[in-house]
Amino acid sequence: MSISVKNWLKVRFIAGFFVTVPAFLTAWLLWIFWSRIDDVFTPMYVRILGRAVPGLGFLTAIGIILMMGTIARNVVGRRVLAWGDNLLLRVPIYRRLYPSVKMLIDSFSPERRSAFGAVVLVEHPRQGEYAFGFVTSHVVVETPHGKREMVSVFIPTNNLYLGDVVLVPRDDVLPTGLPVEEGVRIILSAGNATPRQLPRS
Repeated sequence: MSISVKNWLKVRFIAGFFVTVPAFLTAWLLWIFWSRIDDVFTPMYVRILGRAVPGLGFLTAIGIILMMGTIARNVVGRRVLAWGDNLLLRVPIYRRLYPSVKMLIDSFSPERRSAFGAVVLVEHPRQGEYAFGFVTSHVVVETPHGKREMVSVFIPTNNLYLGDVVLVPRDDVLPTGLPVEEGVRIILSAGNATPRQLPRS
């Protein structure tokens, strides 16, 4: 086999690999999600219907999510959910994990776009190196030389689940002009989705 044929096969195989594997991996993850959700509800439907119905558990989960969303959209529902939150915060172990998980999920909710205010660049972890971060709040710090306006920036270090929270002088933060969704995509793609030019107007 000639070198040109080997190179042709190698290039095509690599291209096919990176097209095929993500598609199959996504399908596999969706299948696992489907199966696990079904497994949760199957015993209940076996007792009610006398047999298991594939997919019925998944549809039930979708229905519950839609119902909770409907409840959360009205005033009475919000009060009920707030009461539920307060109840969960009284459970000893649960109350240590629940607020952090809820805050992280809420940060990406369309209902709370203010949670992550902007996608920015900050010098981190050392001078001359920049990291993508999300502005989460504005802070005024009292210093011996007077008040200093700072911003709190969340810098993911392990996808979006773990990261550093740093206080940065407001003037040292470089806005990127990117929407939060695109900033998330940059982090999850390990930087491959970074635009060629920043800031983007």
